[in-house]
Amino acid sequence: MRYPPKIRRRLRSLLTTTLGALLTVAAVTAPARAGAGHVGDVTEYPLTTRDSYPVGITSGPDRALWVAESGADRIARVTTGGAVTEYPLPTAGSFPQHITQGPDRALWFTEGFGDRIGRITTKGRITEFPLPGTGRFPTGIAVGGDHALWFTEPGTHAIGRMTPDGRVTEYPLPTADADPYRIAAAPDGSLWFTESYSGKIGRIGLDGRITEYSLGGDTTYPTGIAAGPGGMWFTASGLNAVGRISPHGTVKLFPVPVPDNLVFDITRGPDGHMWYAVQSGRIGRISGSGAITEYEVPGGADKVPFDLTTGPDRNIWFTELLNGTVGRVRAAG
Repeated sequence: MRYPPKIRRRLRSLLTTTLGALLTVAAVTAPARAGAGHVGDVTEYPLTTRDSYPVGITSGPDRALWVAESGADRIARVTTGGAVTEYPLPTAGSFPQHITQGPDRALWFTEGFGDRIGRITTKGRITEFPLPGTGRFPTGIAVGGDHALWFTEPGTHAIGRMTPDGRVTEYPLPTADADPYRIAAAPDGSLWFTESYSGKIGRIGLDGRITEYSLGGDTTYPTGIAAGPGGMWFTASGLNAVGRISPHGTVKLFPVPVPDNLVFDITRGPDGHMWYAVQSGRIGRISGSGAITEYEVPGGADKVPFDLTTGPDRNIWFTELLNGTVGRVRAAG
């Protein structure tokens, strides 16, 4: 790798040690089903490539799920019936991280070690756009209200913006050593992001103006973020909580039931509630008022539920980092 040891250590910490992720890699098995028709029922579908370490997942315009396989340098397409197609990336060792549906009916994704933003059509055609320099390590990505792609650059502590034709603008964060991780659009078109190492939630307007809100210190470790009822919702492993921040920066925290400090990603579900992934093996649901229900993933502690999204079938889909698998949890009876 051409990255300095400091960045490599942080990235390894982000995906492994800090979150308790790297345990023992579980064996890939045939689809496992837990019940039928009840909220919280889990179904799992193995990906084709073993040890693929799937990270990001999103719903595509073709009514399929699209997955970034960080360990295999591939993007996978998974139908709601579990059929998998994988597309190798042109850049070896690119370490794809997060993926989102773009403004052009294609899927856009970050390539951490490749220092690129990638685009893949629903037919599997891939284009890569290099960033202005090395050491960026782009991770989270989202579409803003200006129909551009906005992404985090923890390697340079900046937020990037890319037009669909590949033009890039970068905005350094006010806080040094912030390590921005995930990013999501708010209803007003602005972007909100987590700063994992500085313990802050940030907002960037379409004009590039940045505001940061502290959660109380660098041990709070915010990671996932998504728009939901009353503001932006985020996960904070260091606080063992799901949080909500209002458009004006007021924060409310909702502790999760089990004190394992591994609550990670979050998304808005088809039921209007927020759903989150707990890396020790659960998928949780939280209402706008803070009522929480959690559902066990069979053997989940060895699989590490990581990212999640609402699927085209109105269920919650998630990646299992150490199991080379995507899972589905039923969100409605």
